[in-house]
Amino acid sequence: MNTVTGMKLFIRNYLSSLTFNYSDVLEIIILSFVVYHIMLWIRNTRAWALMKGILVMVVFILIATILHLDSILYLVGKGINVLMVAVVVIFQPELRRALEQLGEKKFLSSLIPFDMEKDGEERFSDKTINELIKGSFEMGKAKTGALIVMEKNTKLTEYIRTGIELDSLVTSQLLLNIFEHNTPLHDGAIIVRGNRIISATCYLPLSDNMELSKELGTRHRAGVGISEVTDSLTIIVSEETGKVSIAQKGKLMRGVTPEELREQLVILQEKNTNTKKFKFWKGKAKNEENINQNEGNINQ
Repeated sequence: MNTVTGMKLFIRNYLSSLTFNYSDVLEIIILSFVVYHIMLWIRNTRAWALMKGILVMVVFILIATILHLDSILYLVGKGINVLMVAVVVIFQPELRRALEQLGEKKFLSSLIPFDMEKDGEERFSDKTINELIKGSFEMGKAKTGALIVMEKNTKLTEYIRTGIELDSLVTSQLLLNIFEHNTPLHDGAIIVRGNRIISATCYLPLSDNMELSKELGTRHRAGVGISEVTDSLTIIVSEETGKVSIAQKGKLMRGVTPEELREQLVILQEKNTNTKKFKFWKGKAKNEENINQNEGNINQ
């Protein structure tokens, strides 16, 4: 019996010994889903470079094992725990953001076809959207740099505290006055919550994403940086070019048009004109009964 026949026999015997049940299939699906999203997360963060470094180390350890380099294997075994702690410390912002994104996903509402909560109110008004668009592009024409952070679900309290607290309605005139050159509030970012500017001159974390263009300055890196650690949307007006950009989820959309900015703000607005989903299910039979009674009265 040659080698090929022996391998075929081994594979056949091995496969015939395997038994699958529903729980095994479910485990495979869950693990595949988890591994896929972990790899996707790693690919979009600094951890991708770490992953490549780990693969190099794994190859090195395999070579050391094959060549019986016991001293190296001993040092690797002692240092692996320290390495794991170092990874957690170095990539704390990425791990924190990953857990935040996991918490933002509405698994329960997607599985259960009703919602016990009240109707969601819009995050800010259409007038605020119009004022933001008008102010941003007027500042762009004047080449006035600006950084406007729109708060979503993640509270920006720690960044609000770094600035000067305000409580003003969002208007294009106010935006122009805040970011005008040589004014006390022009340096730093403003944070908008709902329809109001609640803080100015705020300090934001800078992104260290190496894929960002080298021609981008501190303002753009700060806009991308806050979007990497929170779910906010940031409007950035370039002082050099006058172009308006949007930073969200660690991504930068450069040189957007007023229509594109409006589209993103409307998505962030989350205007909800629907009734309660819970009411739909709970009162479906009752509503149908009322409709039928009304139709009967009309026919009479």
